[in-house]
Amino acid sequence: MIRSGGMSSSSIPATQLLSQYHPVIIEGMGYYDPRDPKVVASHIYDQLQSHWLHHEQQHQQQEDQGIIGALPRHCRLEDANRKNEKKPKLVIAQGDPLNERGISAITAMVAEQHLGVKRGLVYLDPEIADYHSQNADRENVILEIKYSDMAGVLKETIGPNVMSDIESAVDALLDKKNSKRKLLNKPPLKSYFRDFALLQEVTKAACLQICGGDLTIAHTAKTISEFSVTSFYEVGLDLRLYAKDQMVPYDQFDELDFEQIDKR
Repeated sequence: MIRSGGMSSSSIPATQLLSQYHPVIIEGMGYYDPRDPKVVASHIYDQLQSHWLHHEQQHQQQEDQGIIGALPRHCRLEDANRKNEKKPKLVIAQGDPLNERGISAITAMVAEQHLGVKRGLVYLDPEIADYHSQNADRENVILEIKYSDMAGVLKETIGPNVMSDIESAVDALLDKKNSKRKLLNKPPLKSYFRDFALLQEVTKAACLQICGGDLTIAHTAKTISEFSVTSFYEVGLDLRLYAKDQMVPYDQFDELDFEQIDKR
């Protein structure tokens, strides 16, 4: 196990080890997801395979046509790095405790039973949530990185103001959601939503930077609750922290009554 800021016997920092992989981040409902995680995990796996095959074919077509060099610089970077989609995959968990259903069960199944790969873990610093790292599922995890170290990566690679931009965008979206909840006679979202929304978006953005443009994001449901942490992916897209074509939609419709499923 290599932890954030730590080194293995071969002196490889956790972030450097992460850079050798193509990170796969799966987002969705927690323990309250009523669906069979085996079914969801199997469908996500099929979607991931289709996604990677499509991009491999797209890149090959562009290469054959000799048009990659004519693309804008940021597009060339993304396309150049799609050559590295044959790098080993690493499924990135974000500290969810192990449960029989929901994201922790689904993530573990996709990694171990379908892709046959290891996992990485990004967790909130103890100063933010002292319980987060302690409760995280570490089965099959080979590296761990703290949230603050991932935020540091973004400051170094994107710019010193990037974290304030992300925090402001998360706060604005949180205010918008709480305003709507007030109209619906619902209480404000719990205070921890901000911390986990930041963890989610910073993790994806930092993985993209660390891994040289490699990133795949998959959702566990076609319909995303507007009052979920997952819904804050809008921030990442709006700030162009990653691209929409790096996201794998869950195209199977499931009847999900969020009023009944999530009582928060």
